Amino acid sequence: MPNINNLKKYKTIHMIGIGGTSMSGIAEILHNWGFHITGSDLANSETVEILVNKGIKVTIGHNIEDVQKADVVVYSAAIKQDDPEMLEAKKWNIPTIERADFLGELTRCFKDTICISGTHGKTTTTSMISLCFVNALTDPSIQVGAYLKQLNGNYRVGNSDHFIIEACEYVESFLKFSPKTEIILNIDNDHLDYFKTFENIKNAFIKYVKLLPTDGILVLNGDDENCLDLANNTKANTIITYGINNANVNYYASNIHFNEDGFATFDVYKDHEFFDTFSLSVPGRHNVLNALACICICIEYNIDKAVIKSSLLEFTGAHRRFEYKGKVNGIASVYDDYGHHPTEIVATAKSLMNKKYHQSWVIFQPHTYSRTKNLLDDFANALLNFDNVIILDIYAARELNTFNISSKDLVNKLNSLGKHALYIPDFNECVKYVKEHIQKDDIVLTLGAGTVTNIGPMLVK
Repeated sequence: MPNINNLKKYKTIHMIGIGGTSMSGIAEILHNWGFHITGSDLANSETVEILVNKGIKVTIGHNIEDVQKADVVVYSAAIKQDDPEMLEAKKWNIPTIERADFLGELTRCFKDTICISGTHGKTTTTSMISLCFVNALTDPSIQVGAYLKQLNGNYRVGNSDHFIIEACEYVESFLKFSPKTEIILNIDNDHLDYFKTFENIKNAFIKYVKLLPTDGILVLNGDDENCLDLANNTKANTIITYGINNANVNYYASNIHFNEDGFATFDVYKDHEFFDTFSLSVPGRHNVLNALACICICIEYNIDKAVIKSSLLEFTGAHRRFEYKGKVNGIASVYDDYGHHPTEIVATAKSLMNKKYHQSWVIFQPHTYSRTKNLLDDFANALLNFDNVIILDIYAARELNTFNISSKDLVNKLNSLGKHALYIPDFNECVKYVKEHIQKDDIVLTLGAGTVTNIGPMLVK
């Protein structure tokens, strides 16, 4: 049972930005533990509706009165210090805690916090591990970065000592946590708006593995040199490696083959001896790596092999991870994916190539000006993998455009590389163009972390 004594000083907790993926999960966990939760968000959403239906009071806009009644105010990273509710909390000397700090407090309520980190694949791998732990009846608490249908949400409240969470490196928020186990999937060039250099990203991960206790467990992707280097920086006694390209690891996948849907079946070797054959229900070679990370942690936690095999086969993907949305004009399949970094786009394109289809279409919405500017050439090269490319306007997220960059720069770059790319910023025009030009057995992929997800339903409607 989690020990919540360190939180008992807060009876009423107000959350600004409560509709966010992580914030909503925290809200529901606290609500289930008997805390009185109120919150606010800028806009109504599916997540907000779920919170309200659970009996949590959410205001769209601001609620100064709820702030005044709170023992503590928890706010998401996107909330500015001059937000009216933040100013009200300061006026009444009510403590304010940023989301990552508060999530760190939650990790200290559990004896066994399992953190899944890395630049790509966190949500999928967290979902795979969560499903195995739930099906093994270990009763974990869970917080995952997307809706998972087996959880009917993005969180689970359990009564065991296990807390399975995604631990994001952005603004080094994962350094606030107290992990017993860390799984590091990869280290890539991302969030340069914060980190500035790749060296700084690596240093953040070095600090992160130093958080593990001596009886902790560190799981590393053996195909990623930057991950392997981390083994020299931890005092954890148990280090487990996995890979596809590097056979000198504890868990190795070989004989990988794909069916018509692009789903893999592969043999796993544990310490160079045949272990078993596994099959997935999600596409792509990158998901074989994610599954390996899941397999090695589950074996370490003594989860039955049969449970791991059936759970991985049962897992059909988290929300917005190569998610099937339906047919357009009855002739072409539409998928939606969250990929917003060149490495993720390449992995998604490779997943697509394992499927059978006529031509591929990608509707891509770049995410943040800084990422588009820093990785422009990489984005262009990644998008060359698709037959037809449509680019939407950049989704600003947390940024102002001080970078002198636009989606037209990406279109021009693609055209200079010989790929005929189109810039269609208007969603309705984009949908109209695709509907007029697709052919039988084409695949259409909407790609990006922003509002591009709305285009799939518009196409399928």
